Amino acid sequence: MKVVRAVLALWVSAFCAALPAPAFAQTVRELPDFTRLVDDQGNAVVNISTTQAPRRSGATPQVPGMEDEEVLEFFRRFIPRQQPGPQAPRPESRSLGSGFIISADGFILTNAHVVDGADEINVRFTDKREFKAKVIGADRRTDIAVIKVDATGLPAVRFGDPTKLKVGEWVVAIGSPFGFENTVTAGIVSAKGRSLPQENFVPFIQTDVAINPGNSGGPLFNMRGEVVGINSQIYSRTGGFMGLSFAIPIDVALDIQKQLREKGRVARGRIGVVIQEVTRDLATSFGLDRPRGALVNSVEKGSPADRSGIEATDIIMRFDGKAVESSSDLPRIVGATRPGTGVQVPSVSLIFSTAICGALPFASPARGIGEDCPAVPIVLPPVASVKS
Repeated sequence: MKVVRAVLALWVSAFCAALPAPAFAQTVRELPDFTRLVDDQGNAVVNISTTQAPRRSGATPQVPGMEDEEVLEFFRRFIPRQQPGPQAPRPESRSLGSGFIISADGFILTNAHVVDGADEINVRFTDKREFKAKVIGADRRTDIAVIKVDATGLPAVRFGDPTKLKVGEWVVAIGSPFGFENTVTAGIVSAKGRSLPQENFVPFIQTDVAINPGNSGGPLFNMRGEVVGINSQIYSRTGGFMGLSFAIPIDVALDIQKQLREKGRVARGRIGVVIQEVTRDLATSFGLDRPRGALVNSVEKGSPADRSGIEATDIIMRFDGKAVESSSDLPRIVGATRPGTGVQVPSVSLIFSTAICGALPFASPARGIGEDCPAVPIVLPPVASVKS
């Protein structure tokens, strides 16, 4: 009996040892390996530290033609509860962020909020070299800034196509969270085209890559070692990472940096409408097969939309050949269109007529749906530009 048990145990051990080998090898092959990516691209990521000089808070109001003592006396007499006077200057403030080299001659991309208000910008490379940097331009609406150091022969990143990113794909972030330089974290793409409050011009890439203060401005890589985004924001109730990170698509960032380098500012188109989301009930009432487009609530008088015949209750379906799937798509598409450009805007309206437009089997809108019906031409003027 003991011999039988020994033989059986030996057979089971041999079977278990042989069976998992292919499966284990396959599992190992499927696990991502980031070592080559980090070796190839890590040197192009930099640490950015900024300094803001001390400034006095609560400075005495300046009144033309009056000396400071006269102003103080005025306040003492007429506003006794608010007696301004010399106050201690605020301490020197410092901040940390990340960035990455986009050209060998020293141009670096980062977030605008990393260098906002900075009096001095220091860039530290992985080889411990440090350079002073100057701001070439910054755009607060997209949170993109271009800075430059006086150096040549620098390693630069390669760019990928964020439109080809797939949800569930592995991505890697390299940055300086809390000042820990060249920290590598990894995760997957959680969603694409995310809209955030007060952020109308950026279709964010959402990931679960660990991002913390200091990572801002650092690159987001795909597994081919190409930059597909700039890590910009996190959603958190604690101030630290909670699994929700947002990156600016690199195609958006490159368009902004090109304008900043060429003109020092960013110009955006506008059409002058107030819009809202199309709900399922609204889609049904308009005869749409599903909720899509941007519903026009009101039209600014004299705006390009007004001059082109766009009216309240119109639903803008496409803009310049690009589909408007949700209301958040329209500001991005319009903003990315250069001022002075003529575009076609097919829309659908609540003003019904008996004329058949397209292939609808019922009384159709006066202005049509999609590309099957006449489009409204619009020429875009510039909006107020954000200067560097």
